Amino acid sequence: MSQIDYFAEGCRVAIRAYTLADAEEFTTRARESRDVHSPWLFPPEDPRAYATYAGRLIDDPTKAGFLICERDRGRESGESGAGGGIAGFININNIVRGGFLCGALGYGAFAHAVGRGLMSEGLALVLRYAFGPLGLHRLEANIQPGNEGSLALVRRAGFRLEGFSPDFLFIQGAWRDHERWAITAEMLSQDGV
Repeated sequence: MSQIDYFAEGCRVAIRAYTLADAEEFTTRARESRDVHSPWLFPPEDPRAYATYAGRLIDDPTKAGFLICERDRGRESGESGAGGGIAGFININNIVRGGFLCGALGYGAFAHAVGRGLMSEGLALVLRYAFGPLGLHRLEANIQPGNEGSLALVRRAGFRLEGFSPDFLFIQGAWRDHERWAITAEMLSQDGV
């Protein structure tokens, strides 16, 4: 088995970059998770769509994509490495450098990981990485008001509600309202996350 490079590792999850080789597992998990994601999110469900999706995250400098991977049971015996399956994903889109140093989050948990706290741990790792090695100052999450799972995730992570954007994104044939949530590097360091 080849060595996988993780950006950060926690107790139960590790984060790493997307690869084109993840297509089969990612798309299988996405298909298994349709009921969890709909009507909020539509990750790629076939290898061709995944190649386009992952390719943008890999090649575009205004994006950073992270797969949340479960740690294997070997961790309990003191071994290093994740080795487990993909539990979800967190992407930072629309990264702007210069005086802004900001990006917009998009994310999703796969059905087998929902309610287990894996996304909370993964988001904490992504935030530390974004505010550390990526050098960002602010991250935003725009969430449809009825998406209770996503709202709960950002609340747990320490994001603050900053406003409401009517007709913000075109999803499933209609313009959808979103709440604007954000966190800064200073907020993260104050919370000790």
